[in-house]
Amino acid sequence: MRSFILSAVGIITLSLNLHAICPQKNITLRPIGNYRTGIFADGACEIVAYDPFTKRLFSVNGHTGSVDVTNIRNPSNPTSLFSIALESYGKSANSIAVCNGLLAVAVENENKQDPGKLLIFTTWGDCMLLKSIEVGSLPDMVTFTPNGQYILVANEGEPSDDYLVDPEGSVSIIDLRWGPFLATEKKVDFKRFNDQKEELIRSGVRIYGPDATVAQDLEPEYIAVSHDSKTAWITLQENNAIGIISIRDATVKSIVPLGYKDHNSPMNKFDASDKDGMIYLNTWPVKGLYLPDAICRFRVFGKDYLITANEGDARDYKGFSEEVRVKKLTLDPAAFPFASSLQEDQNLGRLKVTTTLGDTDMDGDYDEIYSYGARSFAIWSDKGKLIYESGSLLEMITAGYFPEEFNSNDEENESFDGRSDDKGPEPEGVVTGMIKGETYAFIGLERISGIMIFNVSNPYFPVFVDYINTRDFSGDPQTDSAGDISPEGLIFVPDYLSPTYRPLVIAGFEVSGSITIYEVVSKNVHKKCLYGRNNSFQMGFLK
Repeated sequence: MRSFILSAVGIITLSLNLHAICPQKNITLRPIGNYRTGIFADGACEIVAYDPFTKRLFSVNGHTGSVDVTNIRNPSNPTSLFSIALESYGKSANSIAVCNGLLAVAVENENKQDPGKLLIFTTWGDCMLLKSIEVGSLPDMVTFTPNGQYILVANEGEPSDDYLVDPEGSVSIIDLRWGPFLATEKKVDFKRFNDQKEELIRSGVRIYGPDATVAQDLEPEYIAVSHDSKTAWITLQENNAIGIISIRDATVKSIVPLGYKDHNSPMNKFDASDKDGMIYLNTWPVKGLYLPDAICRFRVFGKDYLITANEGDARDYKGFSEEVRVKKLTLDPAAFPFASSLQEDQNLGRLKVTTTLGDTDMDGDYDEIYSYGARSFAIWSDKGKLIYESGSLLEMITAGYFPEEFNSNDEENESFDGRSDDKGPEPEGVVTGMIKGETYAFIGLERISGIMIFNVSNPYFPVFVDYINTRDFSGDPQTDSAGDISPEGLIFVPDYLSPTYRPLVIAGFEVSGSITIYEVVSKNVHKKCLYGRNNSFQMGFLK
């Protein structure tokens, strides 16, 4: 057992409104079933999809390159049925989705810069292949529109490691209106923006790959679709932007820059060092780029809203890398008069930042510092306007629930504070669901692991509900004795489609190679109310 004492230099006091932290209506997640592959850190259970008719669960297995099929008619006892082999179609599946008895599988090529495939199978029987369609380079996420008439595929188009080959990012729209056998593809690209490169950069869209056009540099990551199936929102993660697409017209309507988070604000404190031996949330002269991974659409009072998990991501290739620690930067003495102190390891020195932004006057030193990810989730309007940002909440909540495991790594236990210099808890997955008239967001944390629940029925004022972490910090991740680590894919199953007739959240855990089925249940009392009205939450624990 580690001992923690208050550090006089590390104390941080934050006052928060009661309703932001202590919920008025309570639900929680109760694990009722678990499926384990025993495969460590090889993506054996990354993305999951559920078919309510066959009560089958489908999961991407990056270790075998296949899609695993599991029977969850009895969710407390998931039973493996078979695997869908994909070696004749490409290297491996990256994403799956289910709708109306169809299973869509996005498969990358052996050479990921070459076009991939979208495969359509039945969800029943032996999962017969109905159609194979060529799509763009590195199809990374697939989803159906709510009306089931289209499949959308985000083709990320990552460059080769030497950065000599940089395919264009795109979105494939698969038209299913005449059935899967007659399905056709329209590719939505970003070529029309090539001559607007400088304008986009000035607006805040990050376009910075060596000699890349706009179409080459934009990398679609994740897709959300409007309730009427007419509009899609695409996260362009490395570009810190969202693309808005008209599905029927198969055109990009706009590219919206997401801006940055001001970590000098008291509401946006974060822990920047893995070498200070303590939980130390502080303000820093840093701007956090949102760089979201997952995006989800939800609807409140007849209006669509977007929620993003602001994970962060750097381009780090042999041919080009933007990543550096703050202590390696030459800081402008006027902008940073205390640079030598700031760049010490226990302060900002260890923080990983980008070299592509910050030299505002182009004189060779850095006038601003930009870090990866916002360690938060955010809610946006359907036009891409920020209406809520969770500030310091995710790190504060994990610190309150697991002070001895704060900002742990995902591949090893006993790694306290190990991710503070990088992206903290690293929110990656998000899904929403409606329960008894209330809308909830479930947010997966890639590093320390676990799922946070927020009530987002008022998108302008979300309420923290609970944090559930089925990781065992006393176990050994490599021998599969450490529970569930690194949630990648999350799905919500409403009560009317659930085998238990209660809402479910199903999570695929990338590092532990496991799937856990959670039942959404009422919670009569607060599991842990971290902060009260006008109370102070003090941080600065010394390891």
